[in-house]
Amino acid sequence: MKRLFDIAVALPLAILLAPVMAIVAVGVWLDVGSPVLFRQVRPGLHGKPFTLAKFRTMRGGGGPASDEQRLTRFGRWLRATSLDELPELWNIVRGDMSLVGPRPLLMQYLPRYSREQMRRHDVRPGLTGWAQVNGLNALTWEEKLRLDVWYVDHQSLALDVRILFETVKAMLSRKGISHGDSATMPEFMGSPEAAEPDGKR
Repeated sequence: MKRLFDIAVALPLAILLAPVMAIVAVGVWLDVGSPVLFRQVRPGLHGKPFTLAKFRTMRGGGGPASDEQRLTRFGRWLRATSLDELPELWNIVRGDMSLVGPRPLLMQYLPRYSREQMRRHDVRPGLTGWAQVNGLNALTWEEKLRLDVWYVDHQSLALDVRILFETVKAMLSRKGISHGDSATMPEFMGSPEAAEPDGKR
């Protein structure tokens, strides 16, 4: 049911928003050049690697500049509106991701999770998730991962619809979903002890 729901929503959205993605792609090309997509291998269901695609928001590396310095003004706006995430709709259509689930993080984090935190990979990663509508950057890594595991234990179609609805509200208000004034989250270095699953709200 969840997979059918993902396809029923993501495929029409990807087609409907194709003109928007084309306009954003031109904007990214004018802003930072080509390629317009940022591609990175991320862990998916059961930690299986897949290639995530999103619009580039930073200038190329190769120097001592931090992510904050490399983030462009246009890129910051893309992040604030979540438009940089639109190419992930095709990840959903392909089956790499789901509309709702724990956000796909970095491959290098896999050995740093506790056994409890690793359960976040028992479901497909999502375009948005329970942690994203419960504070995002206001949360610590431990809180985010705990909320991810809570979602795994309580997932349902009704909860997914609620999370999608609250995601849209957060996008319109520019609260909770965007990265705010921070270019990237600090690197997750591991937790001293396993987090117990718990929920908010």
